Amino acid sequence: DGVVVSEEVKNNDLDVKVTEAELETEEKETEEESTRECDSNILDVSSDYPREKHISIQRHLADLEKLADLKEDEKKPCPLCPEEKYKACYSHKLHRHLQNLHWKVSVEFEGYRMCICHLPCRPVKPNFIGDQTFSKMGAHYHCIVCSATITRRTDMISHINRHVNKGETESRFIIVPAPVSSHEVLKESATEVRVLPNYSTPQKTDSYFNPKMKLNRQLIFCALAVLAEERKPIECLDAFGATGIMGLQWAKHLRSSVKVTINDCNENSVTMIQENCHLNKMKVKLNAKEEDNDEAMGDGEENTDTIEVTKMDANVIMHLRSFDFIHLDPFGTSVNYLDSAFCNVRNFGIVSLTSTDISSLYAKAQHVALRHYGCNIVRTEYYKELAARIVIAAVTRAAARCNKGIDVLLSVALEHFVLVVVRVLRGPSPADDSAKKIRYLIHCQWCEERIFQKEGNMVEENPYQQLPCDCHGSMPGKTAVVLGPLWSGALFNTGFLRRMFFEAAHYGLDEAQSLLKTLVCEAECTTLKPYSIYSSYDENKQEECGVYIKTPNTSAESLLIHGKRKSEEVVQNAGKRQKSENSAEHPAFYYNIHRHSIKGMNMPKLNKFLSYLCEAGYRVSRTHFDPMGVRTNAPLAQFKTILMKYSAPTYTGGQAEGPVHLAEGVQAGEQVEAAADSKAEDDAEFVEYDKSEVAAATLTKDYPTYCAAD
Repeated sequence: DGVVVSEEVKNNDLDVKVTEAELETEEKETEEESTRECDSNILDVSSDYPREKHISIQRHLADLEKLADLKEDEKKPCPLCPEEKYKACYSHKLHRHLQNLHWKVSVEFEGYRMCICHLPCRPVKPNFIGDQTFSKMGAHYHCIVCSATITRRTDMISHINRHVNKGETESRFIIVPAPVSSHEVLKESATEVRVLPNYSTPQKTDSYFNPKMKLNRQLIFCALAVLAEERKPIECLDAFGATGIMGLQWAKHLRSSVKVTINDCNENSVTMIQENCHLNKMKVKLNAKEEDNDEAMGDGEENTDTIEVTKMDANVIMHLRSFDFIHLDPFGTSVNYLDSAFCNVRNFGIVSLTSTDISSLYAKAQHVALRHYGCNIVRTEYYKELAARIVIAAVTRAAARCNKGIDVLLSVALEHFVLVVVRVLRGPSPADDSAKKIRYLIHCQWCEERIFQKEGNMVEENPYQQLPCDCHGSMPGKTAVVLGPLWSGALFNTGFLRRMFFEAAHYGLDEAQSLLKTLVCEAECTTLKPYSIYSSYDENKQEECGVYIKTPNTSAESLLIHGKRKSEEVVQNAGKRQKSENSAEHPAFYYNIHRHSIKGMNMPKLNKFLSYLCEAGYRVSRTHFDPMGVRTNAPLAQFKTILMKYSAPTYTGGQAEGPVHLAEGVQAGEQVEAAADSKAEDDAEFVEYDKSEVAAATLTKDYPTYCAAD
């Protein structure tokens, strides 16, 4: 029996050894198979590029759209979603789906985008409900370095950062160089830029380029050209480069007068800016080292123009360095960068900013305006000028925190943007003078009359008394609202605008010339002819920022000396300057002639109406804010009186149907006499309200020149 038991034990030991050997061989076989699969994957990478990485890892949105094979007339499924989750749809819906659901929430790493994937790559643990088992496919990301699948975006970013900290930045997916994407080359003002296929989609592309902002770039260039005539060379910064089009135009046309720095925090944008610099035969300076590219330069051509390209946050570079000219053009509001811009800007330098958050500035999202600008606004007839004054008020407060004052040189509010250009005046006294110009506005919601509140901190018993109208006494309830705080000073500097017009004419910027003519007339609040700009530009003296500028007949040789208080060319007289500026300052806000037209009456032509206001002794001009707006110092009651006097009934055979709303101070007898006198005038002087003309006039590309002729 003992022998039999020992034999059985030996047999059991042999069986255990055999099973262990079998397990070891199986493990070795699985390891060899996995290594073979990896090797085969690497071979596939070298042989076929689309199979080198997961389809959710792409460089550009266009590459992701190529996987879907978008066609206009066919329904296509999403390449990153299962059919049971997202059904096949047409190209426009699929494009929006890929853009918003996959590309917008992607994680960027070394030029690649790891998009979110909904395919059955990572199954979620099954949920047992009763007798049924539900298994879902969770959304996840594919790591470009180690091929791991991670569900949350924040976890994916932390996972990539751990790879970077360990030095594991090389990926097996980047063995083969990425194919060169088809870039489109655009040309503007003799400057070529290479852009991505989706360049016109903001926040979803690395190099956003908007052709509709051409007028904005021309105005900024003219402002920089004027500053370049004052002192040379000047250091200028384009804080948000994108494609680098603006900085390239500065360097290409102004040459050695400027030292251009183009900054962007996106790595792909910085690469695009460098390529565009070489495309325009410019040298690139990176990290204080000059990068010479002989191939980019022409044969035998020597070009000393150098552009510095930096990759920093805009706030960081403006804190580290000083500049003479700074331009801010972020996507949306620019209030987050104002403190940094005024921190190190040099004395008598210029800060320009473009705000594209028009939904809040134009009172469509009033809560956003309160959150960003700390300003209470409502929709008014002068909402565009209100937007400009909101931005200037924010600029003034930011400059005052740095003990700096401002002088507003230019304010433009058009369909797509609000542009403000200010000159910086160092010192607490200019800061106090600028801060005093921030005041509240009282606006009547019945008649659209408006007036700035009086200076002082004392509370008034009846603030309605400040309004010229009597709507509070004749209408029930509360009729007025308090808007602001707003900038109450001038929006333009006439001398600077004339010099900008000269630079626009010198460089052949036609669109800017047309707008600057209007701005000069609006700044002077006059209806002079366009050629008056030339005659007034050649005056011996111009006053700007309290500094008298000698302007010889050769305007290109104009000289402005800043910073030298004791000089023959520079005369400072703050008291006299303020008195003269207050007397010649253009009136605040404007009236829309259609908003105050009388029902049943045909109003006169706008240019004729301007001449009638001038004959009555008021200052008057047209405005770029509104094609049918009239800027005048006449009260609203007198404005309506003159409009009523020179309007004619719609029906010449008798009085118009329905009651005719009389203006304040106009009696019924005066209305009948005005109507009788107006019948004898030529019918060509009167025009019906044509909405199509107004809509056509508001287009920025066909911007009219609002200088009235004889």
